[in-house]
Amino acid sequence: MERTFRVVGIMSGTSMDGVDLALCLLNGTGNGWTYRIEAAETIPYDEKWRVRLSQLQYQSSLLYAKTDVFYGRYLGELVKNFLLKHGARADLVASHGHTVFHDPDGWFTAQVGCGQTLSAYCGLPVVSDFRRMDVAAGGQGAPLAGIGDALLFADYDFCLNLGGFCNISGTYGGSKVAYDIAPCNIILNRLAREAGQKYDEGGTIAAQGSIHYELQNRLEDIDYYHRPFPKSLSREWINKEFWHIVRDYDGLPLADRMKTLVNHIAGQISRNIDALCDGASEGKRVLVTGGGAFNHTLIEFLQSETDAEIVVPDSNLVNFKEALIFALLGALRVCNLNTTRGEYTGASHDSCTGALHGDFSNII
Repeated sequence: MERTFRVVGIMSGTSMDGVDLALCLLNGTGNGWTYRIEAAETIPYDEKWRVRLSQLQYQSSLLYAKTDVFYGRYLGELVKNFLLKHGARADLVASHGHTVFHDPDGWFTAQVGCGQTLSAYCGLPVVSDFRRMDVAAGGQGAPLAGIGDALLFADYDFCLNLGGFCNISGTYGGSKVAYDIAPCNIILNRLAREAGQKYDEGGTIAAQGSIHYELQNRLEDIDYYHRPFPKSLSREWINKEFWHIVRDYDGLPLADRMKTLVNHIAGQISRNIDALCDGASEGKRVLVTGGGAFNHTLIEFLQSETDAEIVVPDSNLVNFKEALIFALLGALRVCNLNTTRGEYTGASHDSCTGALHGDFSNII
């Protein structure tokens, strides 16, 4: 049976650049799913929200609970204003929320952005909390894009997202895989703030530097890179395992540190692409999205490191693919179809996950 949904997908990533909103027309048939992004916008975080969200993991349980509600209200108001601005309507909202804790080895992941509050303030039914069932089933709970990549972007061999972390999805050994490769914009943006910039626009800072191979080699030795997939990364991992190594080289010029990190990221990506292709990446097509796709230095390094074809699509898809994926997950949940697959995340079973808030009587 054919089903059509107009879904506002909401994504807030670890790079902390803002909230992505995408109104997506999703059409599901017996032959699969198609999409069209009808309107999309990124609402940058002001300094108050950026600091509050980035520091929330260190705050009291009371402040966490309040932020969950206040952030849900904030998202609800954003959705309402977004639809009014574009003169559009939607059937439902699918919200990723903002991840504060992610520790799948400890059976725990948490995103703020109360779905009930969001629904109350935007006046639409909401699907949220997409990760916890997968983690409860022994999975990584991330990345969740794999199922969306398989349904919407099957023309590509791999889908690579260059967001706060870089993650990849595709096929290996006849099975579907999806996992985090390395940190990306979350570390590049931290360095850019030393120069008073939110991010290294176009990779211009990195382009001016030189690679520092001692720093490079220390980063390559990090244990995570030698672990088998499925696996995922978190802000906690950055602070515990990664950032202290970079800080040991604070005396280096900013451009040198930036270029070294860019080279490190590109090298990790290329090695993973090559491994997934059993050393035969020539002729493979990789769809690249996320803010890092606009970092020309990173893309140039990546193109020089792999024989695969690196495809950067139009800016709309680069910017809003993750919001689109969560819109699709919301539609799948409403249809009682699986939104996660154990083969991607390592969970013991596939799951139809996502909490429902509001009145779905006219949808389900």
